[in-house]
Amino acid sequence: MAKSIFALNRPLSPAEMADRRRTLVRLGLAWLAMMQVMMFALPGYLRIEAGPNDSLAVLEWAIFLMNWASFALTVPVILYSAWPVWGGVVRAWTQRRITMDIPVAISIIAAFVPSAISTILGRGEVYFDSVTMFVAFLLTARYFEMRARQSVDQSEPNQALVALCDPLIRQSDRVATLFVLTQLTLALIVAAFWWATNPEHAMPVMVSLLVMSCPCALSLAAPASLAATHATLAAYPQMTASQQDALFARSRRITRQNLYGSLAWHLLTMPLAAIGLVTPWVAALAMLMSSTAVVLNAWRLYRIPAPALVPIAQSHPAQPGAA
Repeated sequence: MAKSIFALNRPLSPAEMADRRRTLVRLGLAWLAMMQVMMFALPGYLRIEAGPNDSLAVLEWAIFLMNWASFALTVPVILYSAWPVWGGVVRAWTQRRITMDIPVAISIIAAFVPSAISTILGRGEVYFDSVTMFVAFLLTARYFEMRARQSVDQSEPNQALVALCDPLIRQSDRVATLFVLTQLTLALIVAAFWWATNPEHAMPVMVSLLVMSCPCALSLAAPASLAATHATLAAYPQMTASQQDALFARSRRITRQNLYGSLAWHLLTMPLAAIGLVTPWVAALAMLMSSTAVVLNAWRLYRIPAPALVPIAQSHPAQPGAA
C-alpha cells in the first residue's frame, strides 16, 4: 500500500534516478547556504540598534565581512543550484515562450547584481539572504512537482486517469502563464513609480514583486492532486467504476481549489508588496507557504477512509455456510 501521494508503482529509470540525485544535491546546497547566509545577515538587521559610535564602527566592519562571506556562499547557489533556471530561460528564449523561469531569473538577477555591487563598494543594501532563500524554496516546490509528475507517469496508464490529467494540466499551465505575464508587467510599472518617487524603495519592492510572480503553487496545483489520485488508485485497486468517478470528481474539485486558491493568495499579497510592506525574504517565505498548502490540500485526496472505497460486497464478506 502506498504511504505517500508521491509513491511510485514502478522503478525509476537510470535517467530519472540521476536527475533526482542532481536535484537533491542542488536542493541540499541551497538550503545549507540559505541557513548560513541568514546567520551572516544578522549584523545588518542590528545596525539601527548599534548605540554609540564605536559600537557602530565595529558593527559596520562586521557587516562588511559578513557581506563578503554571504557573497561567497551565494555564488555557488546562483551558478549550480539555480542552473535549471538558466537552462529553462534558454529553452524559453529559443521557443519564444513565456515560462515561469523568466520571472525567476529576473528576480535572482535583480536581487543578486545590486547586492554584489554593494558588497564590492562597501555600502548599500544586500539581499543575499533573500536570493538563497528564494532559490531554496523554489527548488523545494519544484522537487514536489517533479515527484508528483513522476508518480502519475505509469507504464500501463489508467485511461480514465489520463483523460483527467490532460485538461487539468492544460488549465493550470494557462492560468500560470497569464499570471506570469500580468505579474511581470505590474512589477515593472510599480518599480518605475517607486524609482520616480522614492528610489530607495524601488529595488526591494521590485524584487518582492518578482519573487511573488513565481507561480510555483499554480504549477504544482494539478500535478499534486493527480499524484494523490494516482496513489489512491494504487492503494485501493478494488474500487468500482462509480467509486473511481467520485474520486475523479473530487480530484477536479481540489485541483480547482489549489489553482484558484493560489491565485487568490497572490492577488491578496501583491498589493502589500507593491506598497513596500513585504520584504523580499517574506515574499520567498509566502511562496513556500502557498506551495506547501497546495500539497497538503491535495493530500486530502489520499486520506480517504478505506471502508468508503471498498465495495460493500467485499467489506462485508458472506459468513461461512451462508446460502
